[in-house]
Amino acid sequence: MSKQITTVIIGLGGRGKDTYAEYIRQNPDKMKIVAIADIEPEKVDKVSKAFNIPREMCFESADDLLKEEKLADTALICTQDRDHVEEALVALERGYHLLLEKPISPELEECKQLLAAAKKYNKHVIVCHVLRYTPFYETIKAMITEGKIGEVVSIQAIENVAYWHQAHSFVRGNWRRSDETSPMILAKCCHDMDILLWLADKRCKKVSSFGSTYLFKAEKAPEGAAMRCMDGCKCQDECPYDAVKCYIDDPKMGIKHGNTGWPVNIVALDPTLEKVTEALKEGPYGRCVYHCDNDVVDHQVVNLELEEGVTINFTMSAFTGRCYRYLKIMGTQGCIEGHMDKNLVVYEPFGGEKVEIDITKQGESLAGHGGGDYRMMDRFIELIQNPEANTSMGTTIERSIESHVVALLAEESRINGGKCLSLE
Repeated sequence: MSKQITTVIIGLGGRGKDTYAEYIRQNPDKMKIVAIADIEPEKVDKVSKAFNIPREMCFESADDLLKEEKLADTALICTQDRDHVEEALVALERGYHLLLEKPISPELEECKQLLAAAKKYNKHVIVCHVLRYTPFYETIKAMITEGKIGEVVSIQAIENVAYWHQAHSFVRGNWRRSDETSPMILAKCCHDMDILLWLADKRCKKVSSFGSTYLFKAEKAPEGAAMRCMDGCKCQDECPYDAVKCYIDDPKMGIKHGNTGWPVNIVALDPTLEKVTEALKEGPYGRCVYHCDNDVVDHQVVNLELEEGVTINFTMSAFTGRCYRYLKIMGTQGCIEGHMDKNLVVYEPFGGEKVEIDITKQGESLAGHGGGDYRMMDRFIELIQNPEANTSMGTTIERSIESHVVALLAEESRINGGKCLSLE
């Protein structure tokens, strides 16, 4: 029987509490939580009761937990973007292997510091680029590796953020300001920069980008818009971003319809109709989307030139009805289209018959980033059980940093009017 791995969880937000802790609840033989830390006492209390964690192993902050000597084999760092590296450096010094939420940092120098520390202490740092572990993308990667479309020449990809997700996370929510967290192209799309470079299997040479905040600003507010959705707003009936529609009345995610998971559980812990209503009256998620303090973009295009002239075009847009990814990979002998929302891969060899591959028929759970969350955890545990074998993970800290460099240069290009920038 494989050794059970122990862990501490630092940060009990949507990822720490609802993804990784839930995985551990379902797989107690693989991993055990021995300590937790969060600045919100009610989250600490909830998780401590669910996992029978002693009070002396419950901490009010990452700093308090990391002052202790090493408590476990691993640390799962799930705090805010700009806190990651500072906490990770201390954790490495303490002797932990790390699973680190993306992005690593919006500062390239901090990324370099983390890489140096991982080498210095000879510890694994796995960044949560979960798309690499999905059956969807692994199927596409295998087809490319097998040469089914010849040499990859060009990739086109779109991240459809969805209007309600943009409003929740990037207008009202924690990732609305690049100075407090990260620019949108890093916070949301470093997944995409990573997966596209992985599929192309080429290093990036040049980057250019355009984008802006088109809609979510005061000058775009319709006449009669209130500062908060529940303050007698005259635009509620016509506004798709109305907080009452999104969090209370929506059939798919509204609390009235019994939906208590994400994103409603971010609005209120252990959500009920009363709790959500009160939170919308007073909290950040009840603000008018035209009157928030956000500054991240709501649409952006990125062009990449890779080695040997291979190109990638990527679009991120808030203005879509559904939240999903689409891509088309064009090669010298055929092309592949991928519809992640349908878990459908379409292969078209030149001069041959089109083939449709339904990923859902592979029999694996596709919950949590298309099945990537739990598959990544499985492989992380396998790696820690055998730290010298770095074959189980789909990526390394070095490759993760490359995606960050590309994203940060894309943001620099955008700010400078689309100037073409070299990775050199």
